[in-house]
Amino acid sequence: MKNYNLKILLFFTCLLISSEGVTQSESSKPKPNILLIFTDDQGYHDVSYYGTKDIQTPHIDALRNEGMRMDYFYANSPVCAPSRASLMSGRYPDHVGVPGLIRSTPENSWGYLDPRTVLMPAMLKTAGYHTAHIGKWNLGFESPNLPNEHGFDHFHGWLEDMMEDYWIHRRHGRNYMRLNKEIIDPEGHATDLFSQWSVDYIKEMGKSDDPFFLYLAYNAPHFPVQPPEEWLVKVKNREPDISDKRAALVAFIEHLDDGIGKVVKALKESGQYENTLIIFTGDNGGHLPDLANNGPLRDGKQSMYEGGLRVPTVISWPGKIKPGTISDQVNLSMDIFPTLAEVAGVDLNHEVNGRSFLPTLMGQTMEEIGRPLYFVRREGGTRYGGKAYHALRLGDWKLLQNSPYQPMELYNLKEDPREENNIIDQNQKIYQKLNNLLMSYIQEGGKTPWQRPD
Repeated sequence: MKNYNLKILLFFTCLLISSEGVTQSESSKPKPNILLIFTDDQGYHDVSYYGTKDIQTPHIDALRNEGMRMDYFYANSPVCAPSRASLMSGRYPDHVGVPGLIRSTPENSWGYLDPRTVLMPAMLKTAGYHTAHIGKWNLGFESPNLPNEHGFDHFHGWLEDMMEDYWIHRRHGRNYMRLNKEIIDPEGHATDLFSQWSVDYIKEMGKSDDPFFLYLAYNAPHFPVQPPEEWLVKVKNREPDISDKRAALVAFIEHLDDGIGKVVKALKESGQYENTLIIFTGDNGGHLPDLANNGPLRDGKQSMYEGGLRVPTVISWPGKIKPGTISDQVNLSMDIFPTLAEVAGVDLNHEVNGRSFLPTLMGQTMEEIGRPLYFVRREGGTRYGGKAYHALRLGDWKLLQNSPYQPMELYNLKEDPREENNIIDQNQKIYQKLNNLLMSYIQEGGKTPWQRPD
């Protein structure tokens, strides 16, 4: 009997040790580093992985080859600040107070980030991440909406919307370049600065056991289109028939691609690449006056047609995402927030409008519900008059208004992907259904002030 009891004791002891070993092994698995690359005004087809003949983006293409290409990825707005608000919060832009551009000129500013909003870095910090933002912020110029006040341990970049010169780094004659809260005045092309600062950060984090989240938001290729001269010469020599304007934009993007290559190289050289999830995406469609290439899509930046909203997007994660895969799943900027929460193991205890698409990245089939997708932009000037205009997609149907003074239009994107045939008159019931949904989102957005309180 004593021997029997001893065997039982030894069995449960071994079982406990085994169980503890599994638990310890699971808990000690390192969380992936996260590199989120966000470009500004890059056209849907201004990448060579879509077969665009006059441009070469080998480093972006490499991410595509090593990961998943997402062909139906939307920005939450056709302009930058609202899309950035959605990216960072997981919510619709006007639901956090940013229906339009946040500018340093109050008379022409159309958004104010609700300071209570939980942003991506604050969320990831709860999972033990060190967080850094390098590049363009565009969600506030002063307390309480500075990057370090919303969860970033490290900020090295630009607070405003656009730069008027990529070497001088000014907007309305003022310097918005910062190292955390300190005003700095670095020398060099902004794209090169942001790339090098990212390389420096990645190398430093290579000495740490903590996972990192790096949000690298380039100003390029937003106008003014200012590629370094050697990049412009290279493009003109390679593409003899290209126009001067298109050559400048191509060179600008190829210079940007080279910077991305340096950042990825730093990950590899520091031994961190294999455990890094990399997301490459953009803030809105390409700017047509600069001859951006939005492929077969209608229109571009500022527009609620597909060319203003769809952005080139690739996601890589060695050993997790199958290389060379393609997804036609419809996702938005705001979906990245809950996806990264799931990656990091964070249980969200506040409302988000986005939904995680991690199962898709892992090669699984997601059960899709027919969720409405809502887009908004508010703007000033005589063209917009301080008013907002909107779009809403539900399944294959898309209802849009391309300025506050134009009538609504209705398209079936499956049958008419180029949005050439407005069929609103023939589909009044669909119109009423989508319009009712649209009004509910507008009403929800109206609960959050979009001007700074006095």
